[in-house]
Amino acid sequence: MKNRFTRRHSLKMLGTGLIVTLLPPISSFAASEKLLRKPYSDNKTLPVIGLGTWQTFNVGSDPKLLDVRTEVVKAFFELNGGLIDSSPMYGSAPDVMGYALEQLGVPDSLFSAEKVWSPAGGSAREQVANLLDRWNLEQFDLVQVHNLTDWREHLAALREMKQAGLIRHIGITTSHGRRHSEFEQIMASEEIDFAQLTYNIRHREVEKRLLPLAQERGIAVIANRPYDGGSLIKGLKRRNEPLPEWAVEEFACTSWADFLLKFIVSHPALTCAIPATTQVAHLRENMRAGMGAMPSANTRQKMVKYIESL
Repeated sequence: MKNRFTRRHSLKMLGTGLIVTLLPPISSFAASEKLLRKPYSDNKTLPVIGLGTWQTFNVGSDPKLLDVRTEVVKAFFELNGGLIDSSPMYGSAPDVMGYALEQLGVPDSLFSAEKVWSPAGGSAREQVANLLDRWNLEQFDLVQVHNLTDWREHLAALREMKQAGLIRHIGITTSHGRRHSEFEQIMASEEIDFAQLTYNIRHREVEKRLLPLAQERGIAVIANRPYDGGSLIKGLKRRNEPLPEWAVEEFACTSWADFLLKFIVSHPALTCAIPATTQVAHLRENMRAGMGAMPSANTRQKMVKYIESL
């Protein structure tokens, strides 16, 4: 039986005292600083820091964990966040997003990004309908083919859905550096709006061919695994590695989150990075990386050398 958190379910939880606080409406949110935004299709723009849900939002129906994730989403919208990325492969993450949006309302800033894949069963159309139900939305801004699974069939169906106005944009994804040759062929030959791939300061293979191709073809790029699954930033913090003084001087770097995320989103081909987190404090740290000065091309090279020297 699928997990779906409806208004009726939410009211029942309120009646039993399981929802600790009733969150304020989205209209009351305000942010002191603006996130850098980058263009995508038809010169629309997205904030450069999004929100991933892999592992972090797969919490089932635990009421306390649902409220904690809702607070993370709330903070994301308070800071003018846009793109939230999920997948049916992420367990209950789509249901948790539906729960959070039920509590918060759906802000105009939300850019909802989902995926289709074959092992979930059913056609692309059926999968999208099921995921819309789980998110409690009427339309997705972006639907991607997860890790190129049956991409020909799925892209054909998604293209028809886009033409019919059922979804706004379509794309493909890969992660962990897999299937780059096939990914490049699809980018070069198919009409897609977004490409999601792994890019961080330690994994930069996509700089050679995929990122230049995205610029050439006008394809927006989403960077997954910005912290290398968490191991990169956790390792730097655990070892108490110091931030270089020149990073503070050149782009007002304040944290390792700032350093690692600004490296990614300062690349001219990158549209958005999607760090995942379970904590509001870390969410706010991530979002700050999309604000203020960005490293220059020369500084980016210094950043790579510094990380390689540690």
